[in-house]
Amino acid sequence: MNYRDFGRTGIKLSALGFGAMRLPMTEKDGVKIVDYELAVPLMQRAFEIGVNYIDTAPYYCDSDSEVAVGKALKGWRDKVYLSTKYPTENASPDDMKMWLEKSLKRMDTDYIDFYHMWGIGLEMFKKISGKGNVIDAALKLKEEGIIKHLSFSFHDKAENVIPIIDSGVFESVLCQYNLLDRSVEKGIEHAKKKGLGTVVMGPVGGGRLGAPSDVIKGLIGRQIKSTAEMAMRFVMANPNVDVALSGMQNLMQLEENALVAQIEGGLTENEIEQINAMMAENKKLSDLYCTGCNYCLPCPQKINIPHVFALMNYHKVYELTEYSKAEYQNLYMPMEKRKASWEIGWGTDAGQCVECGSCEEKCPQKLKIIEQLRETHGVLG
Repeated sequence: MNYRDFGRTGIKLSALGFGAMRLPMTEKDGVKIVDYELAVPLMQRAFEIGVNYIDTAPYYCDSDSEVAVGKALKGWRDKVYLSTKYPTENASPDDMKMWLEKSLKRMDTDYIDFYHMWGIGLEMFKKISGKGNVIDAALKLKEEGIIKHLSFSFHDKAENVIPIIDSGVFESVLCQYNLLDRSVEKGIEHAKKKGLGTVVMGPVGGGRLGAPSDVIKGLIGRQIKSTAEMAMRFVMANPNVDVALSGMQNLMQLEENALVAQIEGGLTENEIEQINAMMAENKKLSDLYCTGCNYCLPCPQKINIPHVFALMNYHKVYELTEYSKAEYQNLYMPMEKRKASWEIGWGTDAGQCVECGSCEEKCPQKLKIIEQLRETHGVLG
């Protein structure tokens, strides 16, 4: 296992981190919970092979992830760095302390190594900053040793990460970065220059790059076993990335990722140049289909046209067909049965199109959206 200096914290973290967001689940008395008999040994096996960073959050795995992580940390607490998060939607110092106390109790620990302001963007950062506010309260808890390091997980426009980094408040950043989404690449480089530790979530694109694709596997000349391996190698080869956080669900995924994390350097400069050139060419191809500008929205039939076309791009350009079809099935879920805001954001399937033409009137590229929706539904539906 390779270990990397984590910003200016003085800590060395494993190149592979365990993301406890997709632990194996079971059902008990009609309620979904983590399958502890599978999940706990899986996490402890990760610790045995050298993974020393685990990331969880209050809502993960139907709000049971923190409990499972706490069980896994028995006998390992002084060897593994623990990360969890504060949900900022009702941000206040008292609310933050309430959530922190819940996390401490669930995981049966008296301190958190890396406490993240969860999913913040620039506006939320401004809201929770200042004397007597959430960050001020968190820094006082840091002085008391309950929080060892203050961090943030980033969900906003890529350029908005820079002022948050420059505030000097945080010691590490968690953000999405992978072969298909490199928007925050400059932000990661800036964080590294400023002495922050950098953790990447979604190195396999939230499962997108776990699906087989000869296009992705063929980005470099030498033999790569799987699309997921190619994706992990790409992320770990970036010198500005300290930890690639993977939501592993079984031993096979763990062992495959651990093997990649043992490779020094990951990819050569020439291979990275090859990837850059080929991904740029693939981006041009996908832009011919839809650039994702969102001008076509809203659709009267609640079809999220850019999302539908993104799934078609994954199939057409990157050959991620299994993933595209599986994700498209989620669009058949009735709107009233959806719970999370991101589920509602998916919209309905393309088969709901009534060919009203309002999208085509608004499209700056003058795409034949109706025809393409029909084609997408025929291929993925």
